[in-house]
Amino acid sequence: QVQLVESGGGLVQAGGSLTLSCAASGTILSLNIMAWYRQAPGKQRVLVADVTTGSSANYADSVKGRFTISQDNAKKTAYLQMNSLKPEDTAVYYCNADLTAAQDMGISRNDYWGKGTQVTVSS
Repeated sequence: QVQLVESGGGLVQAGGSLTLSCAASGTILSLNIMAWYRQAPGKQRVLVADVTTGSSANYADSVKGRFTISQDNAKKTAYLQMNSLKPEDTAVYYCNADLTAAQDMGISRNDYWGKGTQVTVSS
C-alpha cells in the first residue's frame, strides 16, 4: 500500500526557513511527478511547486526565488526548502505524488496525497 508522509512543518518567524519532507513508502517503481500544495484557512488548496523526474521544476509566482523543490529517487523522498518565509505562507502543506507502484492488482500509475503538515509563520 502506497503512503506519503510529510514532516518538517512547524512555527517559524518571518524571514526564517523550513524544509518539508515527503517520504513515499510501498513498492514504488518510479516517482513521476512530485508536488507540494498548500491550503490556508478558508481558502482552496493551491499548487506551490512541482517537479517532473528528468525535467525542471515549476513554482507558483508567490514562492519563486524563495522555495526550492527537489526529490531523491533513491530515498523515494521529495523536499520543499522554504526560505524568507512570510506570514502569508502560513498553511497546511500537502505532498502529492504521481507515481508507479506494484500493488495487489498489479503495476499501476496513480496519484496520491499525504495528510499534510502545518506551517505557521509569525510576524
